[in-house]
Amino acid sequence: MEMIQIWEEKKRFLPLLLLGDEQESMIDRYLEQGDLYVLQDGGKALAVCVVTCPAIGVAEIKNLAVEPCHQRQGYGRRLVEFVRQTYRARCHTLLVGTGDSPLTIPFYQACGFQESHRVQNFFLEHYDHPIWEGGQRLTDLVYLRMELSPGQPGSGGPGPGQAGGAE
Repeated sequence: MEMIQIWEEKKRFLPLLLLGDEQESMIDRYLEQGDLYVLQDGGKALAVCVVTCPAIGVAEIKNLAVEPCHQRQGYGRRLVEFVRQTYRARCHTLLVGTGDSPLTIPFYQACGFQESHRVQNFFLEHYDHPIWEGGQRLTDLVYLRMELSPGQPGSGGPGPGQAGGAE
C-alpha cells in the first residue's frame, strides 16, 4: 500500500471524490489548486484526500473519501495522519469542513479535531440539491480544527510534495 500525490488529470478520481463531496461543481472549486493524495494498493485507489492552504500557516482538508468496500478499516484515519505529518512543518493549523452529520463529526473528533465554528445554511445556499447523510439533511458546514506543531509525536513524515511517490 502506498500514498501518492497526483499532479495531473486529477478528475480521473472524480467517482471517489464524489463520495466526499457529491456536487462536481463544488469539487471543481478546489481540486486543481489543491494537493490530491491517493492511497492505493496494487494500483487501485482505495481512498483520496484533497488539501488546500487557504491562508499562511493553515491547511484544510477539502475532501476525504474511502471506497465503500474499504470503509471502517482505518484508511480515513491513515489519510488524516498523513496530512497532519505532511503539513505540520509549514502549518500551525489543520482545518476540515464537513456537514453536521452523525457519521463524520465523530470520525474527525476521534482523529483529534475539535469543533471550531459553523457556516450557517452552507449546504442550502451552495448546493443545487439537498444533501443527506446518516438519515439527516445537512444544512450547516461545521469546521473542525487541529493545532499542528513540529514537536508533535510521530515526527519524521514526508514534507509537502513528498507523498512517497508522485504521478
